[in-house]
This record gives sequence, structure tokens and C-alpha cells, in this order.
Amino acid sequence: MKRKVTLKQIAKELDVSISTVSKALRNSKEISEDTCNKVQAFAKLYNYRPNNIALSLKNRKTKTIGIIIPEIVHHFFSKVIRGIELVANKRGYNVIVGLSNESFSKEVINMEMLANGSIDGFILSISKETLLQQDYHHFNETINQGMPIVMFDRVVNEVNCDKVIVDDLLGSKNAVKKLIDNGCKNIALITTKDYVSVGRLRTQGYLEALEENKLEPQSNLILKIVEELDSEDHLEDLEAEIEGLFRGNSKIDGVFTVNELYALTAMKVARKLGKNIPEDVQIIGFTDGVLSKHATPSLTTVRQHAQQMGEKAAELLINRLEAEEDDEHYKTVVIETKIIERNSTK
Repeated sequence: MKRKVTLKQIAKELDVSISTVSKALRNSKEISEDTCNKVQAFAKLYNYRPNNIALSLKNRKTKTIGIIIPEIVHHFFSKVIRGIELVANKRGYNVIVGLSNESFSKEVINMEMLANGSIDGFILSISKETLLQQDYHHFNETINQGMPIVMFDRVVNEVNCDKVIVDDLLGSKNAVKKLIDNGCKNIALITTKDYVSVGRLRTQGYLEALEENKLEPQSNLILKIVEELDSEDHLEDLEAEIEGLFRGNSKIDGVFTVNELYALTAMKVARKLGKNIPEDVQIIGFTDGVLSKHATPSLTTVRQHAQQMGEKAAELLINRLEAEEDDEHYKTVVIETKIIERNSTK
């Protein structure tokens, strides 16, 4: 079976830009007749078929950015969107938000729908199901057809594009080190399954912090939560899982969690079991959401600077959209985290 040729491959073969190929295939008057004939002949030879996911190319600007996020009711993602909008609006762009609901198929459908003449490029955070399946063809196909993507937070090495991340590993190490410096000896970790990249890196940071401080990691102190328990419909099940962790390890004096929900649930369980926070157990959660400030006690967190992530992602995408030449050198911007100390730690 002959491999499907892309706009990018045609451009490389004929030593022209992707934009030139796109215009030539549509008989644009901006392109010479000779170039149009060459491009169309090459496309016909290799049976090129334009993909619906990339009908909105650089030369057909809508001045609109598509954002794909896994969930909408989440403080982190709402702050990222705010950052994107601030930069986009300043530079004359609008934004459209699509929701994957952590679903691979919804992610693909949203991208196809928005790319069909509605937007110029995407800013996105990958759904959990896509990460689990490790199927990234829709991202690579979009990029190959000339529509840029910027990934944030959840990213993968298999897709060559600009990315904005926080230093999840270092942020986690610093959080666990704070618990150790505060006197904690039996520190539990509540994390996600390893296929979620940020959870995997935060787990690695936890392990490295223990090892560097001569504390032996204990498998019974690590609780990996299944994806289904992250929803409102399963909060009781999540609470039961975390209660089992505490009951099976009565000496727990510190807890690090990879998100706010797990941290707040851990605090609820600890109080239910008669433990005082922070006297008996100290708790730190990743992601500084609005609930962290108003919890009882208020939660010490690792702040991700979500708005800054959004601003940087928008800058990277718009700069690429407005560049005169196609640039295949991609940037990964790493934003430093910060520990926000509140009353859940000493």
C-alpha cells in the first residue's frame, strides 16, 4: 500500500514552502503557473488527498486559535485559558475552546471540527485516553499539513511541536524535601497511573527526594489512583482508597499528592481518622487551585503558574503563525514552580 503523502513532504521534495504547495493546489494567482503545474503533477503522481483536519492553513488566516483541554471545571485549565486569551486578544486573535473530556475520540472530533476552516492553530493539553493509547496520529497529521500546535502541561516526545511545561520533577522533589525538612519520616504519595506524564514525573520527584535524603521508598506508601476515581461521581470511592492507605500505614506523618483533589481528600480522611493537621500529618498538593486557599486548614501547594503557561503558549503559537519562513526548530519552555506555604504544613 502506497504511503499517504503530506503537504510537508511535497514541499520538501520540490524545495518550496508548505504555504506555496497549498496555494498551488488551489490554483492561487500568487503562485506562478510553472510552480502550480509542478506541484499539482507531483500531488497527482503520489495520489495526494487533502485532509479535512488541515483545511485552515497559514494562507487562509481566521485570526482564531483553537484550544483543546481535558476538562473545563478545573482551576488550572481556566487560568491557562485566561493567559491565552490575554495574549491572543492583544495580538488581534480570538479563541475557541474545545473539550475532550479525557476522551481520545472527542479530542480527534474537536480537532477535526475546529480545523475545518475555523482556526489557524491549536493550543492543547492531551487527554488521558490518548496518553493511555499512545496514539498521536491526529497531532502529527495536523502539523504535517501545515497547522501548528503548541502543547502545554501534558506533552509527549513523539510529537515535534512547541511545548510549555512546568518542572514537575523538581517541583515534586522540593515539596517532598520540605516535608522531610519539617521532620516527616513516613511520607505517603498519592498519584496517578504512570501513563499520565505529569503524574509519572511527580512520582519520580518523590522517589528521588526520598533517596537523596537517605529515606527508603516503601511501596505500601504509594497509592496510584485509577482514572475513573477523579470524577465527581466517584469521590466516595476515592475517599475509601485514601482511607485504606492511612489505615494500612498508621505511621504516616506526611503526604504528597500530585493534584489538589487528592490532597483535599487526604485532609478529609486524616481528620476523619482523628489526626490533627499539621501536628500529626503534614500535607502538600500539586496545583494551587482556589480550593487550596479556603480549605480547613488551608493547603500548602506547588504553584504551576497556569496563567503564565497560557501566555507563553499563545506567544509561541502566534509567533509561529506570523513567521514569514517555516521553522522546524521547536521550543520547549519550562516554567519554574513555587511552593506556597499554608497551614497544612509546619
